[in-house]
Amino acid sequence: MKEVFTATVTATGGREGRVRSEDGVLDIALAMPGVKEGTTNPEQLFAAGYAACFDSAISLVAQKEKIKHGGSEVTAHVTLNQDEDGYALSVKLDVLVREVDKDVAQKLVEAAHKVCPYSRAIKGNITVDVDERTA
Repeated sequence: MKEVFTATVTATGGREGRVRSEDGVLDIALAMPGVKEGTTNPEQLFAAGYAACFDSAISLVAQKEKIKHGGSEVTAHVTLNQDEDGYALSVKLDVLVREVDKDVAQKLVEAAHKVCPYSRAIKGNITVDVDERTA
């Protein structure tokens, strides 16, 4: 497999610390949700990356399949769950594909789910529900 890009980020202090990218562009304080105003948490960072990647995957699939649409929007809901064995993540993706019918939107979303690196990385490990809609 050909390497395209490597992101290097260092975390210190866990959920109450910081994350900083090697190039310094990303430098963010972390805190547990609702604890400290103006901070984020790992689930928000994962949701941001997944939403952006999935939205790009939709555009890639649409271009490859020559499907014209009026743009797309992906909202990722990443939930931290706890049971007797520990913690696990679950994801719900709300996907809006503009100016196509429901069948075309569903086709794009299903294909994007197969090519998105985030979807591929978590396949079989994290529950992912996808809800597509059109406008």
